[in-house]
Amino acid sequence: MTDVAGASKSTVGTLYVVATPIGNLDDMSARALKVLADVALIAAEDTRHSIRLLQHFGIDTPLAACHEHNERDEGGRFLTKLLAGENVALVSDAGTPLISDPGYHLVRQARAAGVNVVPVPGACALIAALSAAGLPSDRFIFEGFLPAKAAGRRARLEQVKEEPRTLIFYEAPHRILECLEDMEAVFGGERPALLARELTKTFETLKGLPLAELRAFVAADSNQQRGECVVLVGGWSAPEGEQAISTEAQRVLDLLLAELPLKRAAALAAEITGVRKNLLYQLALEKQKAE
Repeated sequence: MTDVAGASKSTVGTLYVVATPIGNLDDMSARALKVLADVALIAAEDTRHSIRLLQHFGIDTPLAACHEHNERDEGGRFLTKLLAGENVALVSDAGTPLISDPGYHLVRQARAAGVNVVPVPGACALIAALSAAGLPSDRFIFEGFLPAKAAGRRARLEQVKEEPRTLIFYEAPHRILECLEDMEAVFGGERPALLARELTKTFETLKGLPLAELRAFVAADSNQQRGECVVLVGGWSAPEGEQAISTEAQRVLDLLLAELPLKRAAALAAEITGVRKNLLYQLALEKQKAE
C-alpha cells in the first residue's frame, strides 16, 4: 500500500479528508497536492468542478462522484477500495468537506469499517471570515444555511436570538438581502454584524456594520448580492438590572400569572428560570398595574 503523506501502513487504506481553496488557488497546501496525486481515487462533490482544479496542478488521479444525492449508496464503492488497501481522498467543490458539504456519510461508514480517516486541513470560509471579523472568536456557533423560506428562517433565528456566542451563517447570494432583513427584525438593528463575501477572490468584501446599516449597504449595492456569502452576527448580551429578564423567563412568568397568585407565580418562575425572585416579582407587579 502506498504510504501517503506520512500515513502509517496497515492492511486497509486511508481516507483523506482534503480541504481545497475557496477561491485563491495559492491557498492549496503542498500536503494536499501530494495526497491528491498519490491516492488511488478521489471522491469529489462535483467531478466537473474538481477536474479543473486537478488539471491546474497537473494531477491525473481518477475521480468519482460523491455528493448529497448518491453519498449513501455509493459509499460502498469507496469502502471496497479502502478495505482492499487503497487510499482515497475526499474533496468538496471548495473548502473543507463536510462543512455544509457532502462527506459525512462516507466518513461515518469508513470509521465504522475500521478505516483510518485523516484530515488534511486548509481553507474554510467560516473560519476565514471569523478570523477577520473583529467579533468575539473564543466561543462561536455555526448554523450553516438558514431555511430558504421566510417563516422557517425567522423561526430558526428566533431560536438563537439570545445566544451569547458569535453566530455564523452561510447564505446564498439571491437570499442575502432577505436574510439580513430577517436578522434585523429578529435580532434588532443595532446588533453588530459582518458580511464576508467572495472570500479570497477578486471582489472579496468584508463589511462590518450594525445589522440595520449592513442591510441598507447590501440593499443599495446589487454587487453585494452576488457570490458566496458568510454572515457573522455578534452574540446576545444580557441587559443589566431589571432588564436582565429573558424573553423565555417572561413567557414562563406570564403563564404562571394566569394560574397562580402573583407572589407564588414569581417564586415558581424563579425556580424554573433561575432569574432572581425579586426581579420577577417586580415585573409581575408592573404587569398587574398595567392591566
